[in-house]
Amino acid sequence: MKLSGGQLQSLTEKVAEKVLDHWKKQNLVTFKADEKKVLTRMTEVLKRDLQKEYDLEREVHKMLDELENSHRGEFQRSKMYPILKKKLAKDKKVIL
Repeated sequence: MKLSGGQLQSLTEKVAEKVLDHWKKQNLVTFKADEKKVLTRMTEVLKRDLQKEYDLEREVHKMLDELENSHRGEFQRSKMYPILKKKLAKDKKVIL
């Protein structure tokens, strides 16, 4: 699923808020910095990680296109996709 910039911002803010609220309710965190700064930083980290995964997806699809062009008829894209994605994620140290 491709998200627009505004949707991505909204989603990451909501996720960060929910996580922060849960941590506070469970008394798991004590803030040394302003809570808004913590929320902003969490949002930035989530966006960066999502962008890494989008970039990884793009690279996997590009590789699959190249493999499909070079191995016409004998290539199963649906089987290769998870294998390539997992390998590239490991090589690039992207957590899925």
